[in-house]
Order: sequence, then C-alpha cells, then structure tokens
Amino acid sequence: MVEIKNLIKSYGDKRAVDDISFTVNDGEIFAFIGHNGAGKTTTIKSIVGINDFDSGDILINGKSIRKNTIDCKKQIAYVPDNPDLYENMKAIDYINFICDMYEVPEDVRRENTLKYAKMLEMEDNLKDVISSFSHGMKQKIALISALVHEPNILIMDEPFVGLDPKAVFDMKNIMKEMCKEGKTIFFSTHILDVAEKLCDRVAIIKNGKIVKVGNMDEIKGDESLEQVFLELGENNNE
Repeated sequence: MVEIKNLIKSYGDKRAVDDISFTVNDGEIFAFIGHNGAGKTTTIKSIVGINDFDSGDILINGKSIRKNTIDCKKQIAYVPDNPDLYENMKAIDYINFICDMYEVPEDVRRENTLKYAKMLEMEDNLKDVISSFSHGMKQKIALISALVHEPNILIMDEPFVGLDPKAVFDMKNIMKEMCKEGKTIFFSTHILDVAEKLCDRVAIIKNGKIVKVGNMDEIKGDESLEQVFLELGENNNE
C-alpha cells in the first residue's frame, strides 16, 4: 500500500505538487493521469525516494519514505519515463547488478530473467551492450530489471511509451497477474483507453492538485475517461 498524505513539493516559487492526498491499495492497479507539467513525475519521484518534499508524508506499507528510506525502497520497483541505464554494460550484467542490490538469490534471478526476457522478446539480446539498443529495447530492460526482484510495489512513469504492441499486451498481463497476487501497481500514462480498461482506480492531477480520485467506474460514469479528462481541461500543454 502507498499512502500520500498532504504532499507539498515546490521549485522556487512554483508549487509543483500542492497538498495532495490519496491511497493506492494492495491488489489494485492505479492510474495517475494529467497534462504535461501537472505534477505527475514530481509526485512519483517523491514516492520512490528520489525527490525530497517540503511537507506531508509518503508511507510505503506503513513506513515513511523519509524515515525508513532503505526499507521502503527494498519493496519498490521503479521504471522512469526515460530509462537512464548504464549503457556501457551488457543487458544481462545490468539485470544482475539490480539483482545484487536487491539480494535476489541466484536461482530466482535466473528463472525470472529468463521468464521476462522471453515474454518481452529480449532473450537473444541479453548479452548485447545496452548502448546498441533502441529506446523500446532499453525500456524492456528497465522493465525486466524492475520485475526480476519480485517487488511488492511497482511504480512506473509512462511505461508503455516506446513499446511495441505485443510488449504492451504482455506488460498489461504481467500487471494483472501481480494484482491477483495482492501487489500494488501505480503508474502514470497518457494512453487513457489503456488506463480505463486496465485500472481499478484513478487520480487526475491538474496544476499540482488532485481534481478527481476514485474507482474508475465512478470517475468516468457514462462517459469515457478521455471525455472526463478533456472536460477537466487536462489536454492543455504547459
């Protein structure tokens, strides 16, 4: 479970995140949507312990990310919108590096690496240097690295950008399976039809404030999620 409590984060005079609160429960897929500059990435980086914040708190399964940073991070896998990998490494070496940090046993890492590499069609590329990969292939390595240590909480910022249709399909199935296992999945996306079909709950952020949060069916009513989003003016750019 992830609990965001009265979170405030400013950059100079600008409040990027303005006193927001919501909860992402165990066993659910939660979408976080908003226009560019609305505060999505700032919120996500605060949740995973990259950004500090001005006030409020973020609890990861009951523990504060500020007070118990390492314990919290051990439960989280994070996939950013633009994977910043060690490009001079081979893909398999990078995955093993992540496994070492999370202390994943050898048998588990071998099984999970092979499982997800096959699923995302990267099995033949594991010994290649990451710098030779396309953006989509780098995204797949980031996803494999996130999944291989079996996180309790999966947090992703625009995870489907750059993925081919089969990889998107496979990732949606992986997310559903994790949800069935009682794990927590929180992700931002601009692909609203995917969010509408896949997610149990959704929060919409505008200008740093949460303007809608709740069950997907309740938020969209008789409309589509896209219609709700547009009505809130969330299609405006920075």
